[in-house]
Amino acid sequence: MQQSDEFKDLRKRFRGFVFPCTIFFLTWYFAYVILAAYFPEFMSTRVFGLVNIGLIFGLLQFVTTFGITIAYVRWADKVFDPRADAIRERFMGDQR
Repeated sequence: MQQSDEFKDLRKRFRGFVFPCTIFFLTWYFAYVILAAYFPEFMSTRVFGLVNIGLIFGLLQFVTTFGITIAYVRWADKVFDPRADAIRERFMGDQR
């Protein structure tokens, strides 16, 4: 099964989605950490009231995590899972 063109295409599509998302998130995360460690005066800049840039960026980490999760689930439902099901059906048939 792993040597089939369908499986290779599925793996390529998976990596094409997951790797860019991972690179984006890790870049965003480390940028946040670096800003907090080396630019505390910037991160402590107040935006309104007691809310500063560091707090906003920290909360955006959660938003980004949920956003990527939602995007992945939608992508998997539309692209990945139907292809994976077709491959499984082709190679496994009624053996389940």
